[in-house]
Amino acid sequence: MYSTDTLFCFAHRGYPKRATENTLQAITHALEFDIDGVEIDVWNVGGELIVKHDRRLGRLLAGQELLTEVAPAALRQMLLPGGEQVPTLREVLELVGNNVQLNIELKGPSCAALAAMELESYIRDNGASYEQYILSSFDHRQIHECLKLIPQVRRGVLIYGVPLDLAASTEPLQAYSQHLGLDFVCQEMIADGRRRGLKSYVYTVNNAHDLHLVAAMGVDGVFTDEPQLVMDYNTAKAAEMMVRQIDQFDDLNQTS
Repeated sequence: MYSTDTLFCFAHRGYPKRATENTLQAITHALEFDIDGVEIDVWNVGGELIVKHDRRLGRLLAGQELLTEVAPAALRQMLLPGGEQVPTLREVLELVGNNVQLNIELKGPSCAALAAMELESYIRDNGASYEQYILSSFDHRQIHECLKLIPQVRRGVLIYGVPLDLAASTEPLQAYSQHLGLDFVCQEMIADGRRRGLKSYVYTVNNAHDLHLVAAMGVDGVFTDEPQLVMDYNTAKAAEMMVRQIDQFDDLNQTS
């Protein structure tokens, strides 16, 4: 088995155990930890990228309409649990700044062009780095559109299941990473991704036993609702590495 020492930690929708998912408050809570990245979901709602996971109202916002059937101004007037508004992508970009990587998952249709335009504008106006961002989606056509529109930004290919050709779908998209579902992640997918030069990130890992299982497979990182879980794991791994280095140093001194 291949084993990494520490894992790249994406705070999944911010820190949803401390504030409503995909809100500025949830992201602020996540940034209080030594995380590596934040993951959010965006929809094209009336020509504006809104940060929200669900395609329909009813779970966190009152109503039953499809998200894309609500006017952006009306959506912004609704309050989420905790009293916050649904944020825009621009608001998240400004909050995250250059602190951590930001994975922007394109959830609904027709998001790619807006995401490319928003990122180009923000990067130009704020001197940010293209490499700070990952655009990901289950809709591989939109990822291909991102490749054409804003090739400087890394692309993550979301895969749920184990395709016959493993990670081959990532190649025409010139992907940086494959994002694998916890239910189907396997050694073959990770090994094939590594041969293709991909990072492998697993979603959504909230259990310590699962964390150890995917780490043993050789994943590069995870998306988690529990950033503290990954921080504790990384702290323990760093301590183990330090002990090994001290032991190796002692062995060298004894043989010299």
